[in-house]
Amino acid sequence: MKITFIGGGNMAAALISGIVRQAGSGANIHVVDRNPEALERLSQQYGVRTATAIDEQVTESEVVVMAIKPQQMREVAAELAPLLKRQLVLSIAAGIRSSDLSRWLNGYDAIVRTMPNTPALIGMGVTGLVAQPGVSEAQRVQADTVMRAVGKTVWLDDEALIDPVTAVSGSGPAYVFFFLEAMQEAALQMGLNAEQGRELALATFTGAAQLAAQSDEPVEVLRQRVTSKGGTTHAAITSMEAAGVKEAIIAAMKAAAARGRELGEELSCD
Repeated sequence: MKITFIGGGNMAAALISGIVRQAGSGANIHVVDRNPEALERLSQQYGVRTATAIDEQVTESEVVVMAIKPQQMREVAAELAPLLKRQLVLSIAAGIRSSDLSRWLNGYDAIVRTMPNTPALIGMGVTGLVAQPGVSEAQRVQADTVMRAVGKTVWLDDEALIDPVTAVSGSGPAYVFFFLEAMQEAALQMGLNAEQGRELALATFTGAAQLAAQSDEPVEVLRQRVTSKGGTTHAAITSMEAAGVKEAIIAAMKAAAARGRELGEELSCD
């Protein structure tokens, strides 16, 4: 599979790393970026071909990955449109709706919109994907193959669900880091040193997540098993419930989804 990446930032680098790890070579990857230093780094690390501007090599690709900032999408789409004939366009730009990208590409609709998350940087990401009507079954497989290079994939039937995906998994790592911050701060306040608090918090979070992933039981049941009435965990959960922690988390995630919809509106304005 020949792939052109337009943009050579962190997420593009993560995808390139995963693809090269699976394919064993970066010879079929072409990267376009205005930053020569980023291109040199990618070329040395992965053996990819590079260019500082969109060129005719795009026409030889089967997949074009739009890995640029949302604010750059319209300008770049105008440059790309004349070179599109049969390629799959894979967008990883947050907030850009497929209908707008299609419009900027002069009606081209072989587009898959995705929402990856930052654990993709270590090959443990999860990506929501939604395909436009112009995407063939073979191209769906191509999109899935690219994104599975950095983790799991979840396909959606409705693009409106991308905003909830953004709220759950796209922004989700920040919630985890926020909770870890609180756990480490509490550890310090209770007398543990910074390294002890970090090690205990990280190992607990990682272990609990793996336990939930490997269990057939709902997380509610797993939580209840740790929460003996009158015990230490029960005291902690009761305190959180009194403070409305669960409701605050749900409200925060709904706010994230709402902001995602707002960004789509803002970025689509002519």
